[in-house]
Amino acid sequence: MPPAPRLALGGLIRLIHPFPILLDGIVSGAAAVLAGGGASTAFRLGVAMLALQASIGALNDLVDAPIDAGRRPAKPIPAGLVSPGLARAVVVGAAGLGLALTVPSGPGTVALAGLGLAIGYGYDLAAKGTAFSWVPFALGIPLLPVFGWFGVAGALPAPFAILLPTAVVAGAALAMANALADAERDRAAGIGSVAIRLGTRRAWAVVASLDSIVAFVAIASLWLTGPPMPGLVAAVLASCLVLIGLGLGQSPSAAQLERAWEIQAVGLALLGAIWLWGMARPG
Repeated sequence: MPPAPRLALGGLIRLIHPFPILLDGIVSGAAAVLAGGGASTAFRLGVAMLALQASIGALNDLVDAPIDAGRRPAKPIPAGLVSPGLARAVVVGAAGLGLALTVPSGPGTVALAGLGLAIGYGYDLAAKGTAFSWVPFALGIPLLPVFGWFGVAGALPAPFAILLPTAVVAGAALAMANALADAERDRAAGIGSVAIRLGTRRAWAVVASLDSIVAFVAIASLWLTGPPMPGLVAAVLASCLVLIGLGLGQSPSAAQLERAWEIQAVGLALLGAIWLWGMARPG
């Protein structure tokens, strides 16, 4: 009989991928605040999104566990820090918590939460490591501000007609940057991700082009609508953070590439929040 896995809080935290789920929760919570929601509502919706993403992250590690045992043995399940049974409990429990926290905002918001789970699970079970891995990112990233805003207002303002397609582009860029970070490990495992299919140089050029489109649309639309100058300056600074991430994305180091996509994610999240503040906030 194999030894019982060692339970460690650190393993559970790593299982749910803390960086992206915290960022996603913050984006949804910020959108709720900008929609006019109170602190308690924004916190509830932010935690709901965090829980939904935790479920997706735990399923990701559960699905990858057999491969990770050979190429990433330090991951929580192969390392014996989290058992597969516990990981499955996290998948179900976190999804249930996220959906329950969404219920007070109405059936439309619950439906958005269910759609987010479906997109995330689709990535984990089918799209990850394929040439189509960017599709769930492109569909899921726009859902973050929509979830927070709709959860408060029950409708979306007209400027979301610009935000949503731009967020799709941002999601595709983040997916490509994430694939670049994993390219070395995926190549060793024989996984044909979109970054491997395109080649790292071409994939980086695609990321740079997509990020540039997002930054241009955000800054130009803010400029044309005449928000306060601090908003424009903040948007430019957020775009500069994205550029820093792009620069790091040319490193041969896998760890540096991981930091590169994280910096791009933070920069794009800040840019989206600034854009919402300038374009779509009530009043």
